[in-house]
Amino acid sequence: MRMWLKAEREMKKLTYQSIADLIDVERQYYGMIEKGNRTPSPKVAKKIAKVLGVDWTLFLRCEATKRFLLERIIIFKIFTKHVYKSVPI
Repeated sequence: MRMWLKAEREMKKLTYQSIADLIDVERQYYGMIEKGNRTPSPKVAKKIAKVLGVDWTLFLRCEATKRFLLERIIIFKIFTKHVYKSVPI
């Protein structure tokens, strides 16, 4: 969930439908973007950012952060699995 996006939309008192209409996308697609199930194209991200008055690169930064955290979790799981296998119990 992109909580920052939801918060910005709610502060502007916009619904999924109203913002979707303003940026010319389907309501369901906007909902998927806000829930984090879809990443908008730069063109759509710029439209959303313009309506909400935020920097469109927030979408890129959030995706990069999510990827980084997922990579760290995978590395941690691999490391702990390896360490626990090599430590006698």
